[in-house]
Amino acid sequence: MDLKRTHYIGDLAPSLKGQKVTVGGWVEDLRELGKLTFLTLRDVTGVAQIVVVGEEALRQVKGLNRQSVVRVTGTVQETKARDFPFEVKSENVEILSRAVHPLPIDPIGRLESNIDNRLNARALDLRNQRTASIFKIRHHVLQSIRKTLIDLGFLEVNTPKIIGSASEGGANLFSLKYFDRQAYLAQSPQLYKEQLTLGLERVFEISSFYRAEKSHTVRHLTEFTSVDVEADFADYTDVMDILEAVIANVFDHVEKNCVPEQKALGIEVKRPKTPFARITYKQAVEDLGKEGIMLTQGDDLQDAHLRKLGELHPGFYFLIDWPMKLKPFYIHEKEEDPETSKSFDLQYGYLELSSGGRRLHDPAKIRSRLVEQGLNPDQFEDHLRAFDWGMPPHSGWGLGLDRLMAVLTGIDNVREVVLYPRDPERLSP
Repeated sequence: MDLKRTHYIGDLAPSLKGQKVTVGGWVEDLRELGKLTFLTLRDVTGVAQIVVVGEEALRQVKGLNRQSVVRVTGTVQETKARDFPFEVKSENVEILSRAVHPLPIDPIGRLESNIDNRLNARALDLRNQRTASIFKIRHHVLQSIRKTLIDLGFLEVNTPKIIGSASEGGANLFSLKYFDRQAYLAQSPQLYKEQLTLGLERVFEISSFYRAEKSHTVRHLTEFTSVDVEADFADYTDVMDILEAVIANVFDHVEKNCVPEQKALGIEVKRPKTPFARITYKQAVEDLGKEGIMLTQGDDLQDAHLRKLGELHPGFYFLIDWPMKLKPFYIHEKEEDPETSKSFDLQYGYLELSSGGRRLHDPAKIRSRLVEQGLNPDQFEDHLRAFDWGMPPHSGWGLGLDRLMAVLTGIDNVREVVLYPRDPERLSP
């Protein structure tokens, strides 16, 4: 059986009038009108009208269900249809796969389905052009991020996801048996990417990570995609500039290259104004105080506090210079103010998208911080060993790709922008 196509549907045009073509896709709609049958055929690039005429061809499509997969050979011709600039007059229709009805969801969207039903039939849901547009945009976002970082001299790396100890000293790890030993799923590449600056200097990773949090919110997942960066000879302000460039370039790229997808989603993407505001933790506490929310310097900012800050500072902004006691053991202090860290979060309104900062590169200081935070330095010896080999000063950040996608597309629920999301209740498909 010949399965080849001469064209994707998106490559067809009225200028091909009179040319024989072979296209393939799924039947989005079907109308039988006596001696004519009209098929609306779609592939990943676009949609076309197919005119089926002749006794043999009509027999081929008799009883064909919507969403079935066909391969059509025919001739491009003019059309009187208002919704199509041309049509294809078929000579042969091959039915490659029949869709069995009733389908679990209507991928055209005529009948609305809730998100759980759509996720249960995710592969079919991707035939809905609104859903497909999300993941076409996600593809472009990844392209843009990689290009920006590579242009800035970063190397893409891959770190292990099965690890032998609790990275960052965190408690929210998934544990598993690794043959006869205890192992965990990585919640971050933090310790590995720091070590890699020793030889590769500037590295980034885009990968899945895992967090065993029983959070039932629209912005938390147990498996999430993170963009992680680490750069040597860089202070925290330097990597903030890099993060700002990554975000601005993503919006710029999507604005220019994803016009049909924006239309399908009913959104208009615009490059954000730069530079992003940089608001100190101290200033944020003072701003909240003016709104009647009284905090003591050193208190952590809870969700309600961030929501109020988001009202005061809509859009992108950095929250910088957090108290040392609120940050992980590897974060560097400010030389002129040891109680304050060289750290930042990138916020979009109330939503935290990224966290980062300058890292400690002195192993003695790291051991001291581990003890201060109630962690056992012996459990980090594999990591600390690299710091005795000449570790350069370095800074970095981690960016939640799924949350960035939610912001970019204007979608509230992060599950919508992940192909097969994992949360405390969902382990399939």
